[in-house]
Amino acid sequence: MSDDGTVWHERLLAAYSESQRSYHTLQHLEECLLVFDEAEATGLIAKPDLIEMALWFHDAVYDPQGSRNEELSAEMALQALGDTELACEVARLILLTKSHKPGDGPDDAWIIDIDLAIFAQPMARVLEYERQIRAEYSRVPEAVYVEKRAEILKEFLARPQIYLTTWACEHFEAKARENLQLLIASVKSLTP
Repeated sequence: MSDDGTVWHERLLAAYSESQRSYHTLQHLEECLLVFDEAEATGLIAKPDLIEMALWFHDAVYDPQGSRNEELSAEMALQALGDTELACEVARLILLTKSHKPGDGPDDAWIIDIDLAIFAQPMARVLEYERQIRAEYSRVPEAVYVEKRAEILKEFLARPQIYLTTWACEHFEAKARENLQLLIASVKSLTP
């Protein structure tokens, strides 16, 4: 890192603890890192160190009203890691979490699948996640939120595969589909 690693670690912990966050917090980061540990144990990730670094930075900047969170998070990673090929690859991986669509990198699918693993958690956690997302978008009127949120969730459900790696498909796909159907129904039930 271009600066003391301890300083960046503290900076990231502070970023994930900002008051405007309800879901994009240390809880989300920890959940991603736990899934990463499981995935890394398979030996299928080509460059696990890059995925781990990208996960640490992927939501480092988060403003619910902002449209450049991933770009600013990628810039923060570049600042922390210096002007290197490794840093550029970490930044590129971070940017994939905006669209959740892979590029040509060998590990692109991994960062996307890990970021989306929340959909396959126990239903109590998925409902907590939904409440956390709603809290981050509390400024949005209820009817608008319900309509837009249902659209987003339906887009994930409409994919031929939510998860891109064979490992994540085997571990998460069926549960995520079940959870998304229940989540869409619960979001719709919020309509006034």
